[in-house]
Amino acid sequence: MSPQRRDPAVRALLIDAAARILAEGGTAALTTRRLAAETSRSTMAIYTHLGSMEEVQHAVRVEGFARLAAVADAIPRSPDPVADLARVSDAYFSFGLGQPHLYRAMFIDRPVRDDDAGAAAFDRIADAVRRCIDAERLPGVEPTMVLMWAAQLWSMRHGIVTMVLSGALPEPQARLVLSDMTLRLLIGYGDDPAAARRSLDHALPAPGADR
Repeated sequence: MSPQRRDPAVRALLIDAAARILAEGGTAALTTRRLAAETSRSTMAIYTHLGSMEEVQHAVRVEGFARLAAVADAIPRSPDPVADLARVSDAYFSFGLGQPHLYRAMFIDRPVRDDDAGAAAFDRIADAVRRCIDAERLPGVEPTMVLMWAAQLWSMRHGIVTMVLSGALPEPQARLVLSDMTLRLLIGYGDDPAAARRSLDHALPAPGADR
């Protein structure tokens, strides 16, 4: 491959390897030489596809959030906006457990520069909350509180994902905790308790069930 030619598959390979290195050894471990060795690519390929190590770290973060937003976008809408909100939230949780290296680069490691990489992914939760309000399922939520509620839902998932990835909480127990917390938040914002339970039962498998 010519040094000037960029291959999306090679870029994805480099980003995945960089995320793994960052998760296992931190920024000090991420060097051009190590990334080249772990991907069987030349250092020129790294510079061609990603640039400097700082740019590599930034690319990992941006790519992670892009993948997360794509996961949320792939969830089809149903007539039940509360069930859809639960599905989007669960997708964030499952993404963190399924791609722990990327998740660390996205949410735990300090970004190398200021950016709004996570804005689109966060907007997916906020949009799901707005649908619930428009459908009058959450009458207790003022429109000005949408971002606050979305941040609460996101931070709740983030905290539990971090506990699972650190080994502090087994995944089945984490899903039980999240299910209960989500139900209580929905009720707290005005959803009918029985309707909230039906939506969650419809949206998600029972905690501990095969997924």
